[in-house]
Amino acid sequence: MEPTPPREQIEVASVRDSTAPGEVSRASRIGRRIGRIALGASLVFAGISHLTFAREDFQAQVPNWQPFDQDFVVVASGVVEIALGSALIFSKKYRPAVGWIAAAFFIAIYPGNISQLVNQVDSLGMDSDLKRWIRMPFQPVLILWALWSTGAWRAWRAARRTGGLGLTA
Repeated sequence: MEPTPPREQIEVASVRDSTAPGEVSRASRIGRRIGRIALGASLVFAGISHLTFAREDFQAQVPNWQPFDQDFVVVASGVVEIALGSALIFSKKYRPAVGWIAAAFFIAIYPGNISQLVNQVDSLGMDSDLKRWIRMPFQPVLILWALWSTGAWRAWRAARRTGGLGLTA
């Protein structure tokens, strides 16, 4: 009769074997879900604020060099934020595509942050150069957050191996 391995070794082996190669662990799926819903809710809130109580603050951030009316830009970006946030929360089939679109949106609005810094615009609590500089690295974090929480980056890597686009789950 063989000796039984210690209980700790059995548990470690069962946890290790519970996720097949190439699959995402349950903990990772839960983390992504929480991250995706949090990002989606933040976008919905930001979109609502664009359309209501913070409209003037967002208008102050619109770069002067862009050709559209500042209010139009704020309203349009608010509508896009509400749509993207809702899609992040509720879309399943197109989740990776929504992640890429959200990442592109965060890239598209980054010039507003740069403009606020360069032109020293006081808006949304950004009333010093230090605060405006501290804010700058957060936009890339949002881009990565959108790609990670939706599985977009993972889907793209998998699609590269199989020759697809990686836009669907």
